[in-house]
Amino acid sequence: MEDKRLGVLSMAAFCLFSVGMSMAQSTGASVSQSTLTPEERAAALKSLQATHDAFLQSISGLSEKQWRFKPAPDRWSIAEVSEHITVAEGMILSLVREKIVSGPAAPDKRADVKVTDVQILTLVPDRTHKAQAPDFLKPTGRFATREQTVQAFEQARKTTMDYVQTTNDDLRDHFAPHPMLGMMDAYQYILLISAHSERHTKQIEEVKADPGYPKD
Repeated sequence: MEDKRLGVLSMAAFCLFSVGMSMAQSTGASVSQSTLTPEERAAALKSLQATHDAFLQSISGLSEKQWRFKPAPDRWSIAEVSEHITVAEGMILSLVREKIVSGPAAPDKRADVKVTDVQILTLVPDRTHKAQAPDFLKPTGRFATREQTVQAFEQARKTTMDYVQTTNDDLRDHFAPHPMLGMMDAYQYILLISAHSERHTKQIEEVKADPGYPKD
């Protein structure tokens, strides 16, 4: 069970994360192009690296009691939040690679994009807005230990970063609708991976701040 503040998924082969928020109706979308600019690659990689480091730092050195502690029966433990972050990473990337960019480019949809890159990276991590995770992304004990979780996350994040570093996919001219953020391009879904990780790293810190959190 979770704390009700987790991403919801849209209905496509994989679903997309939702954050219950009102987005400003600003434009500011990037000019369409066949591949990412060096600046876009660098920005995505910088964000992915930063959220990678923050997440791993947040779960470093935890005791088993701290790892498994649940603030309440209907809230997730750090172990469960970490599992969610890890599983979601691969699913969003698969959505981008296997669904969004697999169809024809549709640059005419650029005008439908109302959310900016900056909004994704700043508003998605905002935990004052609530959302609900779908059942298939809720933790089920997929990883027996913290070490297994870390290994799986590291592999998933490496796959994401390798893709951003090397892809020639037309990420800016392929689009998919998000239930709360509206139309987004494939590059913005990559940014969503990073923003989602940051959101739930903040959730981990909330668990640590609970009065009942074990001291050792």
